[in-house]
Amino acid sequence: MAAVSYAEHRPDYAQDAVSWALDVAPGARVLDLGAGTGKLTGTLHALGSDVVAVEPDAAMLAELRRSLPGVRALAGSAERIPLPDASVDVVLAGNAMHWFDMAVAGPEIARVLAPGGVLAGLWNLMDDEVEWVAGLAQVAGPAAVGPRDTPAAWRAATAGMHLPKRGAAPRFGAPEQAEFGHGQRRTADSLVRTLATRAGVLVMPEGEREALLGRIRGFLASVPETAHGEFTLPMRTGVLRVRRL
Repeated sequence: MAAVSYAEHRPDYAQDAVSWALDVAPGARVLDLGAGTGKLTGTLHALGSDVVAVEPDAAMLAELRRSLPGVRALAGSAERIPLPDASVDVVLAGNAMHWFDMAVAGPEIARVLAPGGVLAGLWNLMDDEVEWVAGLAQVAGPAAVGPRDTPAAWRAATAGMHLPKRGAAPRFGAPEQAEFGHGQRRTADSLVRTLATRAGVLVMPEGEREALLGRIRGFLASVPETAHGEFTLPMRTGVLRVRRL
């Protein structure tokens, strides 16, 4: 089941990144939009936020509810948010904002977000400034390491592209970007399983997918940093943040 694999293998988010994204007083009302299986939701809950999760995929939502039974979790999407006007102080999206139709989702997010509130997207990035990670990205290709999965690509792809335009009604301030060091304990096998959950890999024909995963296994077996036992995958959490005026 893809939702279970996603929950098991996808990383959480650097707490410093989440705190920077929130940029509000403790106890704020937070919407995790496009929450998936609750990777970001769980971090928000642990930080003491009053969080509600909204997710369109029924399997992902079921896994979120199973793993975080104390969190309010609703079916919905960025384009149709099942919450009242001005009902949250922060809207966060973890590795999800690039899927939103912002022509529709932008006004809908503004509707549920209180004046002065924050909208932020978070992305977990593979730190390809580390030599072996750069090699892995090259072997894995765009299906497994996409256009927002490394820091330089993320900066280019997200600088203001996915946030409501400044000057729209209601207005939002200028977007800000920040990056925070992060890492995930992995083995070669678990990293391969993580990459297998990427959308570009999931939609491959089975033969192509297995061939790609085989090449990735071969690369990891050839690199001293990843060939034997556990290692830390060097990562960053990138955050794009804007405030509702």
